[in-house]
Amino acid sequence: MPLIHPKTPRVGKRHLSLDPVFVGEGLKPVPRNEMPADSMDPNIAYQIVHDELLLDGDARLNLATFVGTWMEPQAQKLYAETFDKNMIDKDEYPQTAELEMRCANMLAHLFHSPDVSRATGCSTTGSSEAAMLGGLALKRRWQHKRRAQGKPVDRPNMVMGINVQVCWEKFCNYWDVEMRLVPMEGDRFHLSAEEAVKLCDENSIGVVAIMGSTFDGSYEPVKEICEALDEFQCKTGIDIPVHVDAASGGMIAPFLDKELEWDFRLPRVASINVSGHKYGLVYPGVGWILWRDAEALPEDLIFKVNYLGGNMPTFALNFSRPGAQIVLQYYNFLRLGFAGYTRVQQYARDVATYLSGEIEKLGMFELVTRGDELPVFAFKLKESVKNYTVYDVSSALRERGWTLPAYTFPKNRTDLAVLRVVVRAGLSHDLADMLIADIKRQLPHLQKQPMPVRDTESGGGFRH
Repeated sequence: MPLIHPKTPRVGKRHLSLDPVFVGEGLKPVPRNEMPADSMDPNIAYQIVHDELLLDGDARLNLATFVGTWMEPQAQKLYAETFDKNMIDKDEYPQTAELEMRCANMLAHLFHSPDVSRATGCSTTGSSEAAMLGGLALKRRWQHKRRAQGKPVDRPNMVMGINVQVCWEKFCNYWDVEMRLVPMEGDRFHLSAEEAVKLCDENSIGVVAIMGSTFDGSYEPVKEICEALDEFQCKTGIDIPVHVDAASGGMIAPFLDKELEWDFRLPRVASINVSGHKYGLVYPGVGWILWRDAEALPEDLIFKVNYLGGNMPTFALNFSRPGAQIVLQYYNFLRLGFAGYTRVQQYARDVATYLSGEIEKLGMFELVTRGDELPVFAFKLKESVKNYTVYDVSSALRERGWTLPAYTFPKNRTDLAVLRVVVRAGLSHDLADMLIADIKRQLPHLQKQPMPVRDTESGGGFRH
């Protein structure tokens, strides 16, 4: 949410001046930042809001976001029919609650839960909330274990790569957990097993492994991390669980990388979060969190709420939220099935690897990744290019409607500035060809620049 500050600059005039073509004569100016004193015709209100939104980018051409931007007309119809359902009112909307549990069970199967009948999980507003719930469960389990041993619980820490999404920084900040970050080094852009274990000790509540880094689309070696922690336990007696942040990869790897062991097949994996609104192919916002079994989620974190006539167990950071996205997730699971998801995700990966290959052929760029794990890849300018930057490339493509993010990697690779492409459902081979054509169209202009125009400060406000 935006934070309002008294000194925040306001854009434009204090009032909106409306076109007489839309409103006729006699309508008073409409204030921008105050509630109008009187009501207005709904068509006029619609036109005002509609016109304001014209300056937003086209979601289909947004290559920065992982969040779904397209669904079928039938899904849109279901959305319109269910946007008034409150997910928390499980007694009032019991069938929506039933669909939520069906989705959780399907994901438990997909993630190889050792006993689906004992799998525990729930929907959330997105992977950020799901990750925080996973972190809370790890912290509480650690606290219970330490107290039972008569040991202090005042110095918990969590180990992760510096490439984690900002939700993990929020979790550690909000819940007083020391954030132990493994920096990038050389060509290692994410967490490794060796570096993870170096930061672990008796106060480590868990290690976070990422199935699909937002910086470059790569998978972290979850199995290797778990094996390293097995060895660590043999040497020290310290048992440290793993949470897998599979916000994106949780809906890619099960379909395209079936032999890759990263989920509950690994006994050390205690919990997994995944975004339904990313490669689960649903509009924002829905996420999921699943635990290996009921023991992995401490009972004292679950609230029993007597609400609207029912005694309802709940574990969440909020209360009321839309139920429509749950319906859409179930629709997609039903509509596509395993084979359908496999086709959709394979197409996305095919587009990503095609795009990365074509960009490499242009001769000005070097690939950091190729889009052969997540359908996401990052690329940089060759060292020989001195007169323009990745930020200049990003700005030039924005003229054609493309949102192509440019950014630097974090510590210790802040020297590396890249562009990144996220391929989602709806980004077709045809659109990919249009992107390549637009890059080719802009390169001659960029090559004529005597020096770079944009840098980290002036190149935009992209954040992971």
